[in-house]
Amino acid sequence: MSVAPSIVLGMTTLLRPAAALSADDARRIALRAQGLLGAPDRRSGVRGVLRHLGAVQLDTISVLARSHELVPYARLGAVGRGSVESAYWKPDGPDGRPRAFEYWSHAACLLPVEEWPHFAFRRRAYRARPHWNHQLPDGVYDQVVKQLRTEGPLTATELGGAKKTSDWWDWSGTKVAVERALMYGEVVCVERRGWKRVYDLAERAIPDDLLHDDLDDTECVRRLVRLAGEALGVGTRADIADYHRLRGEQVDAVIADSGLVPVEVAGWGRPAWADPAALTAPPRGRHRTTLLSPFDSLVWERARTERIFGFTHRLEAYVPKPKRVHGYFVMPVLSGGRLVGRVDPAREGRTLVARQVGVENAKAVPAVARALTEAATWVDCSDVRVERVDSPELREPLIRELAALLD
Repeated sequence: MSVAPSIVLGMTTLLRPAAALSADDARRIALRAQGLLGAPDRRSGVRGVLRHLGAVQLDTISVLARSHELVPYARLGAVGRGSVESAYWKPDGPDGRPRAFEYWSHAACLLPVEEWPHFAFRRRAYRARPHWNHQLPDGVYDQVVKQLRTEGPLTATELGGAKKTSDWWDWSGTKVAVERALMYGEVVCVERRGWKRVYDLAERAIPDDLLHDDLDDTECVRRLVRLAGEALGVGTRADIADYHRLRGEQVDAVIADSGLVPVEVAGWGRPAWADPAALTAPPRGRHRTTLLSPFDSLVWERARTERIFGFTHRLEAYVPKPKRVHGYFVMPVLSGGRLVGRVDPAREGRTLVARQVGVENAKAVPAVARALTEAATWVDCSDVRVERVDSPELREPLIRELAALLD
């Protein structure tokens, strides 16, 4: 990394890049920022992962495990799945309140509770938006809030029913009301029970010292831009905006005083910014070898993933089966700081089934085998079966590696 100073002309400062980074520098900085390079922070555990990343995406799909379980697994190794849920949702401390809340960030995400004030701008924006296609009968919103105040945390079903029919989009008035209250910030999801949201009043779930919405939009966005830069290590304007789904002009308005510094990355061909702490020492340490959730924040933004890793990542779960190229729930394989393959997994009893495997080259076969066996152990599978390998000549070498590791 080479550092370039700014030039001061009278009262005007022309910002030059604080550092010139190679593409490999940027890749390693990104991996360290995402907790995938260096010794894992086991003492702070799952909560530490959440604080470090700033957001962990939720999704309904569960193959090996749900995505919010796979994210800490990728960074900490075989952490107990029960302890993952407890770390996110279980109240502790003298106030007995959760340490995370669910809200709209990159998508539906778990967020550290201390960031509640910084999403005030989004809550205000939802309140100002025209109401969605779902119609809300008169009085239902106030009734839902009153019921939660009286009865405590409840699911939509317990509030009176989530749907009018079996169609997933056909919400009941109760469901529309409680989801609107969630977006407005009057209600919080305090846990998932059988994957159903459990709602409670924000005034009960959020600590008193955080339950204010007095930060203006600029302060909120500046904080989220800084958090995104820290979680990415280094990123373009589009990378930073995508992390918490901000608009590009919102990023432009605050990035100069966000605390991030401009950098130049070889081959990127566009301006970038970095967390200054990421530039203080070269990234070193052990690389994780692991399967990644397709919703992992390392690979959230497809253009960034291609730019940094030369790897095309696409979730195909919502693509019609005949049009899928790599499979239903394609999990990238990370090893040696690079994305070296992909696996479409499934489970049959205590067998982890690799329905489709893509391997970069023969050198990557041992890494893919290690990632599969570690994942199998974590989800209590005693065997791994390989069905299809995109490069047929690598099928037998992969099976041999798996046999040796499982022996």
